[in-house]
Amino acid sequence: MGISLNLNIYQTLAAAIIVYYVGVFLRVKLSFLRKYCIPAPVVGGILFAILNCVLYTNGVWTYEQDTTMQNICMMLFFTSVGYTASLSLIKRGGILVFKMAVITTVLILCQNIIGVGLTNVFDLNPLMGLATGSIPLVGGHATSAAFGPVLEKIGLENGTTISVAAATFGLVAGGIIGGPVGERLVHKFDLHSSAAAERLDPAAAQPEVEKLEAAAANKEKAHEAIEQEQKSGQTINNHRFMNAMAHLFLAMGLGTLVSNFFVSVGLVFPAYIGSMLVAAVIRNIADFTHVYPVYQRESEVLGNLGLTIFLTCVLMSLKLWQLGALALPMIVLLLTQTVFMALFAYFIVYRTMGRNYEAAVMSSGVCGFGLGATPNAIANMTAMTELFGPAPTAFFVIPLIGSLIIDPVNASILMIFINILI
Repeated sequence: MGISLNLNIYQTLAAAIIVYYVGVFLRVKLSFLRKYCIPAPVVGGILFAILNCVLYTNGVWTYEQDTTMQNICMMLFFTSVGYTASLSLIKRGGILVFKMAVITTVLILCQNIIGVGLTNVFDLNPLMGLATGSIPLVGGHATSAAFGPVLEKIGLENGTTISVAAATFGLVAGGIIGGPVGERLVHKFDLHSSAAAERLDPAAAQPEVEKLEAAAANKEKAHEAIEQEQKSGQTINNHRFMNAMAHLFLAMGLGTLVSNFFVSVGLVFPAYIGSMLVAAVIRNIADFTHVYPVYQRESEVLGNLGLTIFLTCVLMSLKLWQLGALALPMIVLLLTQTVFMALFAYFIVYRTMGRNYEAAVMSSGVCGFGLGATPNAIANMTAMTELFGPAPTAFFVIPLIGSLIIDPVNASILMIFINILI
């Protein structure tokens, strides 16, 4: 009959911590995991899911876990994402940030149109097109884990497993294609780093690059000032963390009212949307009125803690044996998305962002977050700049888009697609 293992909330948390540290250990030992920026929760969680699949299919055990803390941590992470959505920071980025935001929006639309369109070829549920579209690709594992249950609720069987598996594929694919796309652009158009040239000829500096470098420098100085302030008192400032937690928990609570309103008018979307919107409002009121301080760094730490537990728990609960019948369609869908991403970066991103070296580096970065996550984008761009020289504009624009714009825009577009398809 096998062993029946059903963990309560505390046992689930303990198991998640063990699985997480297995992922940390493997990332230290296996360089390719670091090369492709695969997070420790994903490494440990996927390994556990594979083990669970082997044991289940051989009749050794059945495994279930509590989902209470998983859901709380999901809300905490996405609320912290909303808290970073500062309109003043986005405005400071200027026209390049606006152009990249438009490009990203077009990319998200195309990924979902391609995904839904190809499901017709295999006579599949069109929701699978979203599960192999922008949910796992632009969204990554966190969005996959959040939207997966929504897809299952409205009719896509195994939606979470499909989305998370696609997100894992995307992480690797984004790291593989980003470098070759960027290098091809550099060699074909004989591109050179203007920032490197400016070090030799300061009079040739471009005003726009100078402005972006200054903004990045100011941001770094602000972080250093905060660090210095905290070192003068406590390494961990309890007051700042308490206030950051208060902002996030307030947004989580009020956000449920917003989400309930949307549900009452017949819309379908993940529960975190309302909390993300309220957190963005709390942040921007602080930015524009200065009535109360912003605690962005502390909220990011709290959000990342939530993400670590959330992702680990979700990946541990995957039932990989459910993917057998969908293996071929998923491979075709994901390979098509990968080819499209490479062509989109090469022909659209490069030309729209200026047809220069910075644009080539950004094209490489877009391959990273268009298929994986912002760390993949940074890794791709870092590899390019180590070969061809610095690209300060790219390193300002891409992280700003990845941290402030992608998730809210992706969630909004997905809400539209889901409510059209159901």
